[in-house]
Amino acid sequence: MTSTEEFIELSERRSAHNYHPLPVVIHEAQGAWVTDVEGRRYLDCLSGYSSLNFGHGNPKIIEAAQEQLARLTLTSRAFFHDQFAAFAAGLGDLTGKDMVLPMNTGAEAVETAIKVARKWGYEVKGVPDGQAEIIVMEDNFHGRTTTIVSFSTDPDAHDGFGPYTPGFRIVKYGSIEAIREAVNANTVAVLLEPIQGEAGVLVPPDGYLTQVRELCSAENVLMIADEIQSGLGRTGDTFACEHEGVVPDVYVLGKALGGGVVPVSAITANEDVLGVIRPGQHGSTFGGNPLACAVANAVVEMLRTGEYQARA
Repeated sequence: MTSTEEFIELSERRSAHNYHPLPVVIHEAQGAWVTDVEGRRYLDCLSGYSSLNFGHGNPKIIEAAQEQLARLTLTSRAFFHDQFAAFAAGLGDLTGKDMVLPMNTGAEAVETAIKVARKWGYEVKGVPDGQAEIIVMEDNFHGRTTTIVSFSTDPDAHDGFGPYTPGFRIVKYGSIEAIREAVNANTVAVLLEPIQGEAGVLVPPDGYLTQVRELCSAENVLMIADEIQSGLGRTGDTFACEHEGVVPDVYVLGKALGGGVVPVSAITANEDVLGVIRPGQHGSTFGGNPLACAVANAVVEMLRTGEYQARA
């Protein structure tokens, strides 16, 4: 195969139609530019939904990946490895949190935050078993697992995949009053995107994140910020929450954390939250693997300079 048409025809014939790509077949890329199979060059304005915040083939990230690739790629978390401590400490320091729980994809990180919030609710807040509720926003996009689409308001993501997971209350994005009305004794968390991505890049009203932080603190509810798309330098600060000086209880991270090389995700929180997870209760074979940690360590190191935030 050499032509765009041939690649597209075979792809469409042999794969599920869960995407409808643009008619471009990319062959190679560097920085902000991609080249297709017939040599045409394009400016990549999508940036992998922020997964490529540092560009295609960033030399520092590629060097870290290649060095680790030749030495050790996977141990599973049944063992320690020499990249993990730096990953946990570095990402924890970047977010100002005590602890890190690594996964692979963004959706896995969101699922992790949901599980942690529920367990914290039962063990720390004292919510009756099985009664925990999480407040979420209309027009959210947190992933496509069965639990996450249960609280999606996008018909394409939601419809046809029931029965749906209970335990979520959907409110209007940008309205602190809507959250205030939804909070009750069983509320364990408010989960939101500081800037809604898939909904159309929606920036909330000034002061909204500050009000959410204050309400969560007053009601003993975890504020969970899904910074998978808006975080890691994307908006000119390391995290979009920083534009209002807000620090959530839980950061949900992914996409750019893998530098456009491998899937890397994580949640970070203080020990009084993440300490509720004990051996065997949550994990992933590939979560926190040596290759992923080496790449993420390079990303964190680059973010420490502030250069990428300033350029964004």
